[in-house]
Amino acid sequence: MRPVGDELDLHGLTVDEALPRLEQFLYTAFRAGLHRVWVVHGKGTGVLRREMRRYLSNHPLVKSFSAADSTHGGIGATEVVLSEW
Repeated sequence: MRPVGDELDLHGLTVDEALPRLEQFLYTAFRAGLHRVWVVHGKGTGVLRREMRRYLSNHPLVKSFSAADSTHGGIGATEVVLSEW
């Protein structure tokens, strides 16, 4: 079993490719006991960032999310705080 990282890189993926990977990552991170993770989506046109954040806003495992700090990618990444069920 490979260790769970706290970052998912979605660079270069379409929304249809990225969302299933994001879903799997969130559940894997939650089961591993992580409370904060980062999703790198890049700056680009903003389509992936917008759709990913729309998805996160309704996700049952997500407590909150915001633009990452500059250490974790700034506006090219999103910091996600997972719920503590």
